[in-house]
Amino acid sequence: MFSNREDAGLQLAKRLQPRKLNDPLVLGIPRGGVITAAVLARELGGELDVVLSRKLRAPHQHELAIGAIGEDGEIYLNSFAWEIPGVTEDYIAKERDHQIAEIERRSKLFRAVKPPARVTGRSVIVTDDGIATGSTMLAALHVLNAQKPHETILAIPVAPPDALEQFRPLCTHLECLLAPSHFAAVGQFYEDFCQVEDDEVVRLLREFQAAHSAKQAS
Repeated sequence: MFSNREDAGLQLAKRLQPRKLNDPLVLGIPRGGVITAAVLARELGGELDVVLSRKLRAPHQHELAIGAIGEDGEIYLNSFAWEIPGVTEDYIAKERDHQIAEIERRSKLFRAVKPPARVTGRSVIVTDDGIATGSTMLAALHVLNAQKPHETILAIPVAPPDALEQFRPLCTHLECLLAPSHFAAVGQFYEDFCQVEDDEVVRLLREFQAAHSAKQAS
């Protein structure tokens, strides 16, 4: 159990501190994952940025992810997606357009304060506040690995064991604090799992960008 997202980030940072990192970059999936990412970036001396991928929602069950889409527009579908009532090629096309629009909205908002960080050749740590099905993280990892990082480290506070296995071929190292067999939702493992708004993500990106720019200038 974690007190909040900051606590989860601190615990992950302790696990990762012994690793030798090459120009570390910490990427959080908005919105909640950026809180965890900010703590990791601070504790590991890394640059903070976001990775914009979105889940594709099931018809009439918007909390259920049938897949995800990355910033590059590529779709990743869960194996069970076509078994869900109402999932058709037409539905997926419409849901893709909806999520691409949201990615573009967030990109315009976040990139106004933080240009995309260089990924190539760096130790890239990707995080979220937890993983349920893993579709969004899969999309994020595919997008990042195409940019040829030095290594890809997946750092997650909590995830179901079966979801973790799909990530191992896509990352150099996987760090997960909790992998409970009885898993219902990410929020059940937090005392405080309050909603994170865009303004908080913008504030964190702005603060870290100012510090990063000052460091480069010195």
